[in-house]
Amino acid sequence: MDDATHVLGIDSGGSGVRVAVARAEPQLGGAAETPLTWASATPAGIGDRGIDAAGLLERVLPAAHELLRRAGARRPAAVCVGAAGMASLGDDLRATLPGALAEEFGVRRLALAADAVTGYAGALGQRPGAVVAAGTGLIALGAVPLPVPVAPPGGAARDRPGGPDRPGDGTPGDRTAGERTPDDRTSGGHAPGWRRADGWGHLLGDCGGGAWIGRAGLEAAMRAYDGREGGSRPLLARLEAVFGPAAELPGTLYPRPDRPAVLASFAPEVGRCAAAGDPVAETVLRDAARHIAQAAEAVCPRLESGEVALTGGLFRMGAPLLTPLRAELAARLPGVRVTEAAGDPLDGALRIAAALAAGELRLPLDAGLLSVVTT
Repeated sequence: MDDATHVLGIDSGGSGVRVAVARAEPQLGGAAETPLTWASATPAGIGDRGIDAAGLLERVLPAAHELLRRAGARRPAAVCVGAAGMASLGDDLRATLPGALAEEFGVRRLALAADAVTGYAGALGQRPGAVVAAGTGLIALGAVPLPVPVAPPGGAARDRPGGPDRPGDGTPGDRTAGERTPDDRTSGGHAPGWRRADGWGHLLGDCGGGAWIGRAGLEAAMRAYDGREGGSRPLLARLEAVFGPAAELPGTLYPRPDRPAVLASFAPEVGRCAAAGDPVAETVLRDAARHIAQAAEAVCPRLESGEVALTGGLFRMGAPLLTPLRAELAARLPGVRVTEAAGDPLDGALRIAAALAAGELRLPLDAGLLSVVTT
């Protein structure tokens, strides 16, 4: 078997690290097949230089070797590493991974991506549109792909100065966000690039996400406990069932280092109360739907072929949230198709690696979101 027929994807997120190996061709639209995967529930460590590249490599390299062995491939044709915090905490990854992966596997094509980008690729591939990822937090990412690939087959990146020591960084030769070309007509006149909305954390944003919904539900419960306007007796009953006496909740919640996750854990209770007809819970979810739709509206390119994909655990709440959300999206983005995500960030890492291996990567390069190293 040709040892360059497979690609390697790595997903480093807040809930752990995953590695996958798959044949490249099916990732580009051929017959679907299940990749070989490895997973660890322990997230990558954070050090003085951000995400600890050495620690990540120590864990993923043995797994990658084993998966490649099982696939019958000695080396991958391309690799994509997607990581939460790549933009702000990825300096060590950008400095270390190109050389380490080239030495270990002979990798000549490497993509380093934020997990929002691999999430986008998993959800929509390389089609224009927007992806809203909602779990504990919430972020929306929109993209207009490049009219021509980043790199031609079998060659270095087209018109770009990147190399093993200088990945594509958004300079003019990178054909990245904001650069117009004569081929922009293929993108409806929209310059290729990325747009981001929210994802600023539970104190400054993440509006409509799980922590936001949970906090709003708990506030309504505390209003009922006090006898204030806007309270919900059903939500108060669920608060006490989940957390104990309402008056003790501040002492339980405020010292917790995982406050966003604790708040988000109450979001399903809001959904259940809304499904049972509680008007306060219904209002919370209508407000959440409006915030989510506003984020999608801010990033979605206005193209005839545009799509909005919804991904993340929050949307498993179902109709109590999705019904008002679809109504908001239809009002704000008429004609834009709303779809379920086709895959997750690990699927997206494989798709990006396969496109890079084939010289068909058209997702825009960006210093913080997506860079490419070719040798």
